[in-house]
Amino acid sequence: MADDIDYKRLIEAALFMSPSAMSASDISKATGIASPGIIEKLLVELVAEYDQSNTALRIMPISGKYMFSLKDQYASKVSSLANGPDISRGALRVLAYIAKNEDVLQSQLVKYFGTSVYDQIKELTEKEFVESQKFKRSKKISTTPKFSEYFSV
Repeated sequence: MADDIDYKRLIEAALFMSPSAMSASDISKATGIASPGIIEKLLVELVAEYDQSNTALRIMPISGKYMFSLKDQYASKVSSLANGPDISRGALRVLAYIAKNEDVLQSQLVKYFGTSVYDQIKELTEKEFVESQKFKRSKKISTTPKFSEYFSV
């Protein structure tokens, strides 16, 4: 990398262009900045800069990853412009049920929603909105910190 590159602005550009949250490792691969320590330090500075700035944007940490988002007071005003989360309607229904009934058993979800719930849980797990833990002959399904941050709950 050339010495005239501002690493903080490069990280900012990578976050801006990324369609999803990025870890320090993701940012390292995208930017060529080799040191995760430098990336983490600059991310902390960027988060603070955006929190204190007079802008509608913020950089939001989500489970060890970072992404651009709108500050809450602006997000609620323009949310109708967003396409919404890239989650199928069925998965969104299952996610709402899981959020209301934390640590619900997968077997209960199958009884309630049918066998299509397996694909929906897989989708929600891949998008990091839910996690599962083995429990006897089933799995306990619960929401993740990303779910709470993403849906502001």
